[in-house]
Amino acid sequence: MSSPVWHPFTQHGLGEPIPLIAGAEGAMLHGADGRSWIDAISSWWVTTHGHCHPKIMAAIAEQAQRLDQLIFAGWTHQPAEDLAAELVRIMPENLTRVFFSDSGSTSVEVALKMALGYWAHRGEARHKIVVMEHSYHGDTIGAMSVGQRGVFNAPYAPLLFDVVPVPFPAPGREQATYDALHTACRTGAAAFIVEPLVLGAGGMLVYSPSVLKQMREICAAHGVLFIADEVMTAWGRTGTLLACEQAGVSPDILCLSKGLTGGAIPLAVTMASEPVYAAHLSHDRAKMFFHSSSYTANPLACAAANANLAIWREEPVPARIAMLAQRQKARLNALKNIDNPRTCGTIAACDLPGGEGYLASIAPRLMAHAREAGVLLRPLGNTVYVMPPYCIDDEALDRVYAVIASI
Repeated sequence: MSSPVWHPFTQHGLGEPIPLIAGAEGAMLHGADGRSWIDAISSWWVTTHGHCHPKIMAAIAEQAQRLDQLIFAGWTHQPAEDLAAELVRIMPENLTRVFFSDSGSTSVEVALKMALGYWAHRGEARHKIVVMEHSYHGDTIGAMSVGQRGVFNAPYAPLLFDVVPVPFPAPGREQATYDALHTACRTGAAAFIVEPLVLGAGGMLVYSPSVLKQMREICAAHGVLFIADEVMTAWGRTGTLLACEQAGVSPDILCLSKGLTGGAIPLAVTMASEPVYAAHLSHDRAKMFFHSSSYTANPLACAAANANLAIWREEPVPARIAMLAQRQKARLNALKNIDNPRTCGTIAACDLPGGEGYLASIAPRLMAHAREAGVLLRPLGNTVYVMPPYCIDDEALDRVYAVIASI
């Protein structure tokens, strides 16, 4: 019998090989059979400083000797208090409240519930969520509802709620986005949720900071809550701590996960402005925020996140990111026979001939080719991207682009 494990985003009926990884260090994954792979996608965009970073591993080990888990409803612990205080210090100043969860999808669910609760407790009937075409916000029901409809979620359509889409602001077509957003906001939308600067699973689609700024201003003009889903784009991926920084934008609600712990262990936060928090503040227990999970603010995960933030404070992380961004752009520009090369910070992407859409046949061929060549790549249909840990060296990066060039 084959392994009983049911893997995500994997069609087991194809019988594709699934390598067994025994260890990892830096930008390298080491297989149980002695082979190694360069992790060119940061293991689904989570690993920032490198696998098994000594400072983060030490923080987890130290915390494990003191407190492993605690109910967070009505109780607290120091790692969570320290993490929340530091996040409030380094994130946009209007984001004064920190709600913990355990994944990017759940941070989005929390954001949507906060937005709807805000209007409900104010006594205003605003229910519609505005979304961007080609967006992806996760695989739970609310997160799927605000993402692009298609192959990802077609079987689950009966579960999804209606949203108001606006077109992606492709170069030269930004005005259509602004007009649609104006219309949606004027008709009493509750919130607009967007991936700042880069739409990840939608194909690494890039738009400018000026567009992000204009969309924020439209929402503010109509009193519509602005939700920034920075699950993928934060922690330096787009070149700055937050993608929103590049547009001078402060959202009403901010979703963070993935690189929050350096990618070491699951943790997420949804940060909210004081008005959003205040709408739920009451002597009436029925107005409390009804959301949690068993592992909310797990102490081990919070310890890992605190170690990650210490690395950002104490090491030249922005300089590493800037250097990697330059190295990525140079190598991408040297590729031949590609379409629409694009970069944003440490993210580099391009489109390859061979069909479009998530199920394009070129994707499994490239994955298999890269796997045999010692590189972990996972194209989004015919879109291939490179998003490595910040510690990747030139030799490894050269190997990654050599694999892409040889397909």
